[in-house]
Amino acid sequence: MVTPIGILIALYYRIVGFERSIPFAGIALVLAALYAVATETLSKREPRPGLDAAGAIFATGAIAALALTLTFALEKGWLTVSLALMVPGTAWVAEKRPLPALRFVAAALVLIVLARVWWEPRIVGRDVGTTPLFNWLLYGYGVPALAFWTAGYLLRRRADDVPARMTDAAAILFTVLFGVLEIRHFMTHGEVFRASTGLAELALQVSLGLALASGLERVRGRTRSIAHDIGALVIAALALVGIVVGLLFAELPLSTGEPVGGLVINLILLGYGLPAVLAIVLALVTRTTRPRAFRAVAVAVSVALALVYLSLEVTRFYQGPVLSFGPTTDAEQYTYSVVWLAFGVVLLVAGMLLRSQQARLASAAVILITVAKVFVVDMSGLEGVWRALSFIGLGLVLVGIGWLYQRLLFRPRGATSA
Repeated sequence: MVTPIGILIALYYRIVGFERSIPFAGIALVLAALYAVATETLSKREPRPGLDAAGAIFATGAIAALALTLTFALEKGWLTVSLALMVPGTAWVAEKRPLPALRFVAAALVLIVLARVWWEPRIVGRDVGTTPLFNWLLYGYGVPALAFWTAGYLLRRRADDVPARMTDAAAILFTVLFGVLEIRHFMTHGEVFRASTGLAELALQVSLGLALASGLERVRGRTRSIAHDIGALVIAALALVGIVVGLLFAELPLSTGEPVGGLVINLILLGYGLPAVLAIVLALVTRTTRPRAFRAVAVAVSVALALVYLSLEVTRFYQGPVLSFGPTTDAEQYTYSVVWLAFGVVLLVAGMLLRSQQARLASAAVILITVAKVFVVDMSGLEGVWRALSFIGLGLVLVGIGWLYQRLLFRPRGATSA
């Protein structure tokens, strides 16, 4: 099997020097057809020792010759696409003709596609295109991602072994790369390697990570695959790093001075409101499948993002599109306290309705932060009626919370009959 393919590769190098050649592609295609006929012929014979190994060798030769056909005939991005499409084809053949070697051939093709993308991540160099979504990134990453998901499904139908896990891992990787690079392409107008970022791009990347993590959590619930399990954890961890390092520090509008846009539809909503919603969705999706610590982190991240979102919206309302750490009026300072208290009450009600201890603890944390702000900041910074309103509002809310806990969480037991 190796000799004819080796001779063909040597002739290809000596005659055309690894350039595109249709005649050599035709020769490789004929060789692939001969190997396929040999495989089919052996599969119809009576079973005997060594026959399965011979069939696997010829089937592997057919796939290798077909890969050479594509290599000889295609160039640039189409070679990547074609090699990726061979993976589900090989997985389908491995299901119909259960030869163990074919599963490893599929895994080897995955590694070849990964090596090709590592060599040139833009697939076709600078000719990626400028149209959002419908560009070479869609073909170079989207098509392989779909092909690997299909191949992983076909391989897992027989066994969740190393080739199946490699294919599933590649499917996750290409899905992530497709989303990340498409966002980069859109934000940089086609220059995916341009060294520039900002709140909008980082927010989209973080939102993509949270959405993919939630989706993988649902997928792993059905497949029970370790590849999907680890993939979901890794993506969630990367999203967490992006939130803590990027959204809450490096790209915080208060420190960067970046204009945030309109009053409601703005970068604050994109950068903090949307990730807060996606984080709580992740917590709900993993409510019965992940440890309590995982859900607690997701809830804490969601609450922190929501609190920052509400605070920045108040700042936007009083200071305009460019936020800063400048002087704060009494009205603005009082509004922060009102908004934080209202948010704490909403969390408390949600925790009671959903019977979520994490939500109730988050509510207690927000209310404690508000109490500390009222006694430390409002007492010394506010004057006259604003100080009175701050303390009166806090007192009424605390009384209401006590009533809620007494009526709903600590109901008195009914008298027992004699």
